[in-house]
Amino acid sequence: MNRLIHEAEQLPNGFSCAEMKRKSQKVKALRRKIFISLICIVPLGFLTKFYQGPGALWFNNYAGGMLYEVFWCLAAAFVLPSASAFRIALTVFCVTCALEFLQLVHPAFLETIRSVFIGRTLIGTSFTWMDFPYYAVGCLIGWVWIHRLRKAD
Repeated sequence: MNRLIHEAEQLPNGFSCAEMKRKSQKVKALRRKIFISLICIVPLGFLTKFYQGPGALWFNNYAGGMLYEVFWCLAAAFVLPSASAFRIALTVFCVTCALEFLQLVHPAFLETIRSVFIGRTLIGTSFTWMDFPYYAVGCLIGWVWIHRLRKAD
């Protein structure tokens, strides 16, 4: 009788209902932490675009780029909570590098997107090789951030 009850609690994937519930709770907790992180990162990223103090050029261009990478790493981890943090960071880096190269071309549809603040913020306006190291640093920070959020559970 106990065996029947135990088998009834097993799901087709071999997990028990209790294990699935625990896993679901861990995913919810992780997403909550990621969401809070995103709430902190977004305003900081926008603030770097408006900063006027010492080192303004660096903050406006490069610090914002690093936070942009961290944002996308965290957003991807929110959507794909079981994906490898390294894979997320690597994918974000590759996509962002592709977007950087898109700044070399100026077709009408991209210029339309770039004509508004959010468009300029998301896809940029001008190509520079100096962005790439900061993208790498931002993705490294994003990887570590996701890794630490997962380890905190």
